[in-house]
Amino acid sequence: MPLSVILGETAYRDGVDIRPQDIFDYVERSGQLPKTAAPSIGEYEDFFRPYVEAGDTVIHFSISAKASSSCSYAQEAAKTFPGKVYVVDSKALSTGQGLLIMKAADLRDAGVSATEIVERVNALRPLVNTSFVPDRLDYLYKGGRCSRMAMYGANILKIHPLIEMEDGQLIPSKKYRGGMVKCIEQYIDDLAAKYPYYEKTRCFITHSMADETVVEAARKKVAEKFTFDEVLETVAGSVITGHCGRNTLGVLFIAKENA
Repeated sequence: MPLSVILGETAYRDGVDIRPQDIFDYVERSGQLPKTAAPSIGEYEDFFRPYVEAGDTVIHFSISAKASSSCSYAQEAAKTFPGKVYVVDSKALSTGQGLLIMKAADLRDAGVSATEIVERVNALRPLVNTSFVPDRLDYLYKGGRCSRMAMYGANILKIHPLIEMEDGQLIPSKKYRGGMVKCIEQYIDDLAAKYPYYEKTRCFITHSMADETVVEAARKKVAEKFTFDEVLETVAGSVITGHCGRNTLGVLFIAKENA
């Protein structure tokens, strides 16, 4: 279920009829960030109904309830289909959510029941590393997530904050200084030190149309520091891009508490 991105008076469906470049063009032209909106409870009911009527059980994942009302609307809609629709608050964004969805698909393919899948992915949520490093703070400032002074200081001094997801909420953490390639390499070094144990099935390198030099540096450093079976590269959708701006990059995977 795509969230809506509103440019001026027109609403677009994220991933359907709007792309990140449209966001950049709009912000440059207007100086304003786009607005976003969640689907309504009725739209969620209409979305779930055909699957339930076909005899399927639905597990629906939403981005963090602390980031969007979409989760609570989906949960309310699920009450119309008791025992047939389960809504999971991923407590993540973008491919942090995607990691849980793909884990659920692995469990489904292994024959695990819907209720057990929901129980197991909910238990995994605190272990999902959702973090990213933005290039500039312009978009975060426009969105009210940092002060004007912090934005100017960071941009002038080439300071790039690490933003981490903790219990469904974005928290600024360590600050890196220098060019983006150097900062991304330091960021991935820090991830390797922080998470010595991790699920090796897959990892995401997700970015908002980042420069190829930045993405390539991330690829090389991930290959050097980790041993994932699969590294998937994705470009963040318009809703996420509209909050973080161009050239943001994150490396996301599921950690393990021990070997």
